[in-house]
Amino acid sequence: MSQFMDSEENTPLLNDDSGRCVIAQTNVKLLFHKALLYVLKKCVTFVTCLNHVVLSLSSLCSLSFPSSDDSQNDEYKSRWRSIRVMYFTMFLSSVGFTIVITSVWPYLQKIDDSANASFLGWVVAAYSLGQMLASPLFGLWSNHRPRREPLACSIFINVTANIYYSYVYLPTSQNKYHMLMSRALVGFGAGNVAVVRSYVAGATSLKERNSAMANTSACQALGFILGPALQAGLSFIGEQGVSVKVIDLQLNMYTAPALLAALFGVINILLVVLVLREHQVDDYGRHIRAINYVSEERMDVSQETEGNIDHVAVLTSNVLFFIIMFIFAVFETIATPLSMDMFSWTRKDAVLYNGIILSCVGFESILVFLLVKVLSQRIGDRPVLLGGLAIIFCGFFVLLPWGNHYPAIQWADLKNYTVIHETFAPIPAFAPTPVSNSSFEPTGCPAEQTWCQYTPAIHLAQFLTADVLIGAGYPACNVISYTLYSKILGSKPQGVYMGWLTASGSGARTLGPVFVSQVYTILGPRWAFSLICVMVLGAILLLGALYHKLISFAVRHGRILE
Repeated sequence: MSQFMDSEENTPLLNDDSGRCVIAQTNVKLLFHKALLYVLKKCVTFVTCLNHVVLSLSSLCSLSFPSSDDSQNDEYKSRWRSIRVMYFTMFLSSVGFTIVITSVWPYLQKIDDSANASFLGWVVAAYSLGQMLASPLFGLWSNHRPRREPLACSIFINVTANIYYSYVYLPTSQNKYHMLMSRALVGFGAGNVAVVRSYVAGATSLKERNSAMANTSACQALGFILGPALQAGLSFIGEQGVSVKVIDLQLNMYTAPALLAALFGVINILLVVLVLREHQVDDYGRHIRAINYVSEERMDVSQETEGNIDHVAVLTSNVLFFIIMFIFAVFETIATPLSMDMFSWTRKDAVLYNGIILSCVGFESILVFLLVKVLSQRIGDRPVLLGGLAIIFCGFFVLLPWGNHYPAIQWADLKNYTVIHETFAPIPAFAPTPVSNSSFEPTGCPAEQTWCQYTPAIHLAQFLTADVLIGAGYPACNVISYTLYSKILGSKPQGVYMGWLTASGSGARTLGPVFVSQVYTILGPRWAFSLICVMVLGAILLLGALYHKLISFAVRHGRILE
C-alpha cells in the first residue's frame, strides 16, 4: 500500500512570494471546494426529487393508454411495479459505472507507474468487452427462464468485481492488469442491460413504449448524474485516505466509490428478488403468454407471430447504434486525459472537475429525454435520431483544435506556464498550477506526445461547448435507437435481439477507447476528432439511405397506421 503514501519530507523550499502565491491559491481552492460541497448537496436533493418526478411521469404516461380491463386489476399494477423495478435497476447500474469513470485514469497512474494513456484505452474497453460477451448470454437466458435469475446473477458478479477493483493496489507488481480484469468483470455483470430493456419493451404496448423507454433512459441518466457527483464528493477523502487494518483496505478517493457501487448492487439484488414479476403484452397492451412466466389467474391472448422481422432494419439499427456508442465512448474516455493535457489539471483536479462536468451533462440529458418523449410523438422517431446525429457532429467539430496558443508541456518553465495561465485567467479555479511551486506531480501535456509541440491547445470554452452539444445529441440518439429497435422487433421475445444490440454497443465501447487512446497519443486530438466527424457523417448518410426501412413491425405489416 506504499503507492498511496505521499511523503512530505522532500517538500521544496519556497521563497516568500512563492509561499504567498501557494497559500492564496490554496485558500481559493478551499473556498471553491466548500461552495462545491454545498452545490453537490443541493444536486443530490434535486436528483432525488427529479427521480420521483420521472417515476410520477411514468405513472401518468402509463395511465394514458391502458386497456379498460387492465386499469382496474392487480395485474396492471403488478406490471407497472415491475417496470419501475427495471427503471431502478437501470439507475443503479448507471451509478455503479459512472461513479468511478472519472477516477480510473489517475487511479491507474497511482497504482502502476508503467501505465500510459494507451493502456487506459484497454482498461476502459475491458468494461465494454465484458458487457459485449455477457449481453447475448443473459438475453438468451431471459428468454427461457424468469428474468430475476440472470439479473440477480449479473448484479452479484458486478458487486464482486467492484470489491476486487477496490483492492487492485495490493499486489506488488502488475497492478494495471488486475485493474483490467476487475473492469472486465464489472462489464460482464453489466450485461443485464439487455434483460432490462427487453423486459420493458415486452411489458409495454406500442403506445406506451416511447414513454417507458424514455423513462428507462432518464433513470439511466439520473445514475449518470449521481455517479460523477458522488465521485466528486468522495474526492475530498484524498489519495491517502484512511487505512482499515482489519480487512487490509485503503479507503480513499479511488476505492470508496467502487465500494459504494457494490452496496448499491446489494440493494438492487434485494429489489429484483423480492419485487420483480414477469409480464408481457402485445402491441395493443393485451397480456400474452410469456415463455418465462404464466399466470393462471388471467386471460391470455395468443401471441401474433405472423410476419417476419425485417433483418435489414435490424442490421441497420445495430450499425447505427454501434456508431453512436463508439463516438460517445471516445468522448468519455478522452475527457480526463484531454483536460489534464490541455488545462494542466492535477489528477485530483481532473477527477473533481470532470465529475462536475459529467454531472451537468447528466442533468442536461434528463431534459433531453423529456423533450424526446414529446418530439417523438409529434414528428416521429427517425427525425429525432437524425437531429441527434447532427448535433453530435457539431459537438466534435467544435472540439477541433484552432488558434495559435499551445498547451503547456510537462516540466516546462514558468514562462510557458504564464501563457497558459493568462489563457484561462477568467476562471481561477481551473487555472493550472506550476510544477515548481505546488507539488511533485507533473502537469501539462507530456513531452513524449510529440504533437503537444505543434498542435494548438483546446480552450476550456471549446471543451465545455462540446460537452453541451454532445450531451444533447447522444441521449436523443440513445433512447430513440432502443425505442425504434424494439418497435422493429414487434411483440416477439426480444431478449436475444436486445442482447445483440447491447453487444454491438459494447463492441463500440470496446473499440472506441482503444481507437482514441492510440490515435490521441500518437497523432493528437486534431486527427482523433476529425475521424469521429467522418464517422458521424457516415451514420447520417446510412440513416438517410435506409430511412424507409426503419419502421415498426406493426406498421410494416399493416396492423397499425404510422
